[in-house]
Amino acid sequence: MGSIRSRDGKLFLDFRYKEKRCREATTLEDTSTNRRRLGAVLKRLEAEITLGTFTYAKYFPKSPRLNEFTAQETSARMMRGDVPLFSDFAELWFSEKKIEWRDSHANTVRISLDKYLLPTFGKKLVGQIRKSDILNFRSSLAKLPGQKDKTLSPSRINHIMTPLRMIMTEAADRFEFTSPWQNIKPLKEPRTEVHPFSLDEVNLFLQTVRPDFKNYFTVRFFSGMRTAEIDGLRWQNVDFERRQILVVEGWVEGQRVATKTDSSHRAIHMSQMVYDALKAQYLVTSKLGDYVFCTQSGTPLLRRNVNRRVWYPLLRHLGLAPRRPYQTRHTAATLWLASGENPEWIARQMGHNSTEMLFTVYSRYVPNLTRQDGSAFERLVTNHFSNENQGTKHE
Repeated sequence: MGSIRSRDGKLFLDFRYKEKRCREATTLEDTSTNRRRLGAVLKRLEAEITLGTFTYAKYFPKSPRLNEFTAQETSARMMRGDVPLFSDFAELWFSEKKIEWRDSHANTVRISLDKYLLPTFGKKLVGQIRKSDILNFRSSLAKLPGQKDKTLSPSRINHIMTPLRMIMTEAADRFEFTSPWQNIKPLKEPRTEVHPFSLDEVNLFLQTVRPDFKNYFTVRFFSGMRTAEIDGLRWQNVDFERRQILVVEGWVEGQRVATKTDSSHRAIHMSQMVYDALKAQYLVTSKLGDYVFCTQSGTPLLRRNVNRRVWYPLLRHLGLAPRRPYQTRHTAATLWLASGENPEWIARQMGHNSTEMLFTVYSRYVPNLTRQDGSAFERLVTNHFSNENQGTKHE
């Protein structure tokens, strides 16, 4: 039978669990009211011990003895068959979470499960997986081949580890064991590198590109739209009267999907070049179907075909550095910054929820585009002090 005792004016519980005496301190003052409150807790605790449903972490999550008893509790549940194999729980978790995701994201998670997680952890009970197992697995990923004869990047490894973390966290919560995911931080990823085009390069590209793709790339270079957004753009979301492109959906792996985030749902202002390009495109594709940029049958463009047949061949032909078509979006951001547009307005055009990315990723390109490398400040200070000195001389 447990008891409530006091030490240095603070109450603590004294009880037996798994044939061991346990003393757990509280922050409660030794008063009659607190003794009654703690008595109710002790009564419930002992009832759960009797029923075999007690878990130490539930009552004492910061106890020094937590690891000792958690391991015993997990082992007992395993023997009773209460804790499933990783493979079984991972499938359950995936089926429950899939409804929250886009199909493209679900496919990515599925690949991580089938290719990496299930072969490694599938036959282990979720409660048997230790922190050392997770760290060893991550180390093994760093040795696997990735793209272009390189090993898997930190970003790819983090993406593989994310569903593992979510599965283990959920399993620990459901089956009441301490998650092994303690103080495991994501790998540090290299800073995002962007390679925007200069205005001269944009002009050269648009003057040389196939005529049937000139409108498409004009809009890409000067609207900052993502690939999925421009490929999924429909005429009903082009407002010529207000000169706005309404970004409300995208085209991803053959499906029309909602925008990636709330901030991605936005209205992009049409510059004159974008307006003219869309007006010209309207004469070409408005009768073919819903999509602004489409095939002759009215279906959305396949980005792989565009990349392989138009984008990369033209870069090679012009002698321009090879880069992904996504750099058209980065180009729009740097050109807006270079022209002196309000950063908050630019962030809204890009679909960012803050200006942070503008200043951490893009702003370093602005001096190269505008030659505003501090000379404006230099002129201001020089002119001011020059005028002050002249005034002093006159006196």
